[in-house]
Amino acid sequence: MTTHHQVLIIGGGTAGIMVSAQLLKKDKNLDIAIIEPAETHYYQPAWTLVGAGTFDFSKTAKTMASVIPQGVQWIKDYAVSFDPDVNTVITKSKGDITYDYLVVAPGLVYDFSLIDGLKEAIDKGVVCSNYTDPNHTWEVVKNFKGGTALFTQPTTPIKCGGAPQKIMYLAENHFKNKGLKAKTDIIFATPGSVIFGVKPIAKTLMEVVDRKDINVRFHHKLMRIDADKKIAWYELAKTIEENKCVIISDKTEGKILDPSVQHNYKNVKMTIEGNRYGIHYDMLHLAPPSVAPKFVQDSSLVNDAKWLDVDHHTMQHNTYDNIFGLGDVAGLPTAKTGAAIRKQVPIVVDNIALLMKYNKIGNQSYNGYSSCPLVTDYGKMVLAEFDYDKNFIPDPKLKQLMINDSSKEHWRLWMLKKYMLPYLYWNKMLKGLNV
Repeated sequence: MTTHHQVLIIGGGTAGIMVSAQLLKKDKNLDIAIIEPAETHYYQPAWTLVGAGTFDFSKTAKTMASVIPQGVQWIKDYAVSFDPDVNTVITKSKGDITYDYLVVAPGLVYDFSLIDGLKEAIDKGVVCSNYTDPNHTWEVVKNFKGGTALFTQPTTPIKCGGAPQKIMYLAENHFKNKGLKAKTDIIFATPGSVIFGVKPIAKTLMEVVDRKDINVRFHHKLMRIDADKKIAWYELAKTIEENKCVIISDKTEGKILDPSVQHNYKNVKMTIEGNRYGIHYDMLHLAPPSVAPKFVQDSSLVNDAKWLDVDHHTMQHNTYDNIFGLGDVAGLPTAKTGAAIRKQVPIVVDNIALLMKYNKIGNQSYNGYSSCPLVTDYGKMVLAEFDYDKNFIPDPKLKQLMINDSSKEHWRLWMLKKYMLPYLYWNKMLKGLNV
C-alpha cells in the first residue's frame, strides 16, 4: 500500500509540530502528514526542574493528538527507511509513503551501549539521568546523605550541553539547605576543556563553581560504569606533562596537579587501573550518549558523523533538494536545543513554500543560534544565547524584562525558565506563532 502527501514530516517533537503549524499558516490547504509513533509529547526543558523537585512531571506532558495541528494527518507509525531517489519513506506497518517534500525531524536517541555498564546502571539505585527519568533523579537527590556526588556527560553531542550542569547546581543548593554540604564533595567530570564554549557564560559559571566549591575535572571521557562497586571509569583526553598529575596519590610526590584538568581539586576515593581513573561515587547523574535514530544512520541522508547532512544555513539536504532537516537530528555545529529549533523552523518553512511556488529556495540564513538556560540556584539563572561562532548574542527583548546582562545570574531569568517559557511553548510555539 502506498499513500502520497505534499509535505511529509518525520517526527512529532518540537520541530515537526512547529513546521507543520507554520506551513499551515502560509497555506491552510496544504496536504501535510506527520509520522510519529508516540502517544505523548513532552516539554523536555522542564525536566531539569523536575529532577530538582521544583516542577511537576505531569505538567511536561500532553497527548500527541492535542498538539498535532488541525488539518495535519497523523500517521501513528515508525519510519524505518528512506528511498529518496523515488521520494519514499517506508514505515513499519502503514506501507510506503511518497512525498513532494520531506522534513526529517525525528530527534535523537540514546545509545547506552557506548558506555560499558550504562544500560544495566541507568535509572536504578543511585544512578540517575534527567534525560531519561527526572522523577528518579529527584528521588536520588532527595535521598542523598553525603559523600561523593558525581555529575558527568558523554563525548557525543547531547540535548542542551549545559543540562548536566544545571541539575548539579540545583542539587548543591538542595544539599546545602539540608545541611549536607560539609560532608559532600561535588564533582563535575566533562570531556570538554572548558565549562562552556561561550566566554562570558564560562566566566560566570566558573564563579558559580567556585562559590559552590565544585571540583571540575576536564578532559574526562566516561568509559564504563560499575554500578555494583559504584565506580565511574574515565580515560583522559589529553596527555599530562611530566611534572604534573591528575590526582594526588602516594605515587605523585613532588608533582603538581595539572590545572587544565583539575579545578577546585577534591581528594575523593579513586582507583587507578592502567590508563583509567575510577571515581567512587555515592550518587551519579549523567547525560546518556546520543546518536541519530538507526533508520537515519543507516540511510544515504547522513554525513560522516552519522547526523543528517543538511546545509548549515538553509537546512536543505546537501544531496536532495526536496528534503529538509532540522532539530536534534541535523548535523549542525551548534547546541541541540528547542531554542535552536525556534530559529530553524521559519527558514525551513520559507524555503519549502518558495520551492513549491517558484522552484527555488529563499535567502534566509540560519546563523547557528542556540540558547541554553543555565539554572545556577533555585531562583537564579544565566541565559546563554550564541551562534555558530560561539558569539554571545542576547535577545534584545530581555531588556523588556529589565535584564541588562543575561550572562550574569538573575532571578527574572529563573521566572522566564519556570513560568514564561513553558507557557510560550504550549500556547505560541506549537501553534505556529513566532516568539
